[in-house]
Amino acid sequence: MYPKVIQKLINLFSNFPTIGPRTATRFVFYLLKLPKEKLEELSQVILDLKKEIKICKICFNPFSPAQILESKIEADKDKEKKEICPICQNPARDRSKICVIANETDLAKIESTRKYNGVYHILGGNIKLAKKNLAGFLKIKELIKRIEQERNKEKEMEIILALNPTTEGNATSLYLEKELKPFNIKITRLGRGLPIGGELEYADEETLSSSLEGRN
Repeated sequence: MYPKVIQKLINLFSNFPTIGPRTATRFVFYLLKLPKEKLEELSQVILDLKKEIKICKICFNPFSPAQILESKIEADKDKEKKEICPICQNPARDRSKICVIANETDLAKIESTRKYNGVYHILGGNIKLAKKNLAGFLKIKELIKRIEQERNKEKEMEIILALNPTTEGNATSLYLEKELKPFNIKITRLGRGLPIGGELEYADEETLSSSLEGRN
């Protein structure tokens, strides 16, 4: 129905989360109406995304090295330190508390409450119940390794399972509780201020703050 280049772009947009072919088609025809300079600007920003953004080797949070300077954390000449995000580098953060979240947007939402001063671990999603390899694609092994390292430094630790109260989120929490049980450390979940089936990304700050404070 469409020229090849249009159809190819529709197919690419359809791979985006929550984007179906109909919405993808709207995106393509919107782009088609833009001036050439706007398309060039968009293309450059997409290229810069891969070039300028790093993934923290500790918590897997995307960050720009420029954020480290903006956060007024003393820059370390060690190359390894430049691969660590400002949150993980901040000495004021409580490393005995690790908040386990599914996605980067959840981190931003929790940070907006200004009620949490620990560190994070981004799993990269939730367990997909329909798949055989339930947790193979998540950063669970990395979490376990991190806990093993931190236990040698911290007298007490708390792992906060801040996952969405959905079927998949609850399945992920149950799986993690089972995997972390041998460590004999404190494991908590967010309080039930969040609606069942809801997502952290869309929760208001007051509700999320109450859930953090009421974790159990």
